Amino acid sequence: MWVCRALCGARTPAQLRRTLLPAWDRRRPAAASYSASAEPSRVRALVYEHHGDPAKVVELKNLELAAMGGSDVHVKMLAAPVNPADINMIQGNYGILPKLPAVGGNEGVGQVVAVGSSVTGVKPGDWVIPANAGLGTWRTEAVFSKESLIRVPNDIPLQSAATLGVNPCTAYRMLMDFEQLRPGDSVIQNASNSGVGQAVIQIAAALGLRTINVVRDRPDIQKLTDRLKKMGAEHVITEEELRKHEMKNFFKDVPRPRLALNCVGGKSSTELLRHLAPGGTMVTYGGMAKQPVIASVSLFIFKDVKLRGFWLSQWKKDHSPEQFQGLILTLCDLIRQGQLMAPICSELPLQDYQRALETAMQPFVSSKQILTMG
Repeated sequence: MWVCRALCGARTPAQLRRTLLPAWDRRRPAAASYSASAEPSRVRALVYEHHGDPAKVVELKNLELAAMGGSDVHVKMLAAPVNPADINMIQGNYGILPKLPAVGGNEGVGQVVAVGSSVTGVKPGDWVIPANAGLGTWRTEAVFSKESLIRVPNDIPLQSAATLGVNPCTAYRMLMDFEQLRPGDSVIQNASNSGVGQAVIQIAAALGLRTINVVRDRPDIQKLTDRLKKMGAEHVITEEELRKHEMKNFFKDVPRPRLALNCVGGKSSTELLRHLAPGGTMVTYGGMAKQPVIASVSLFIFKDVKLRGFWLSQWKKDHSPEQFQGLILTLCDLIRQGQLMAPICSELPLQDYQRALETAMQPFVSSKQILTMG
């Protein structure tokens, strides 16, 4: 484990390195240790030693870059977003929790600096993203195992690459894996201005699907509506409008959705279910309201609706790295064709992490916070 207390000052830097380095778990994806020197190391990282409020437990630390092995890759991180899963992981409320202390961040893009003698498939200059959650991307650079990385084309925008590995993948798989949708079919979703929601809108439009996008009411609702429609959203309605009797008239002109995507839970998910076509499926991939999904018995008996769940980490476990690589390349094709843009982003330097974390946890924030490592 990484341990550094005030008493460390009683030892020389060399003694501290001998104390700390052997204790580091070399099986982790990125090997590093706290810098024992009082001088700043060239590696800076956002580290948390305990679970809790990210604004209180995350600290900017100096780390020591590990020596490279034959199957390792030295990566300079370029940019990494702050996602809800990152926040949940720091809070201790996620399906995968790294060993503590840990570096935050599950997503991002880096550039290969050097590769080990047995590494194939990537070379210096290539862009890479994490193959799985828990890599710890909120750092300036690191040595990772080759198996923990996926190469991505470097001819796509940096923000697209930095946000490619989680939200667009989740959106694409949910649209493809649960219902056999055809052009003209409808999909309904809540949290439509989230990273996944924005990806769903764009990918669905590329597939010829019609989207009904539910958002919370807010003072700038028209501005948000215009922005989502510019992305390809056909309909944008508020949670309050979804509950109104007039929705019956709405579905006279729009086919009832066969697929609902739920990131909220509680009353919002109940409303999505209520408007599903008979035999339709609701897929839950998040629980922003921290309330259970409640479905009436009549929906199961008379409409035969199906409730499913999706977690990208589980999908990766069930599929080969080559299949994930194929998914990434499919999304990159959409990006090159102008059919998939990165979510609305705000870039902040790594040292402004407190502002990025606090903003990411605020309600009604449509802009994804991106940490830049330059």
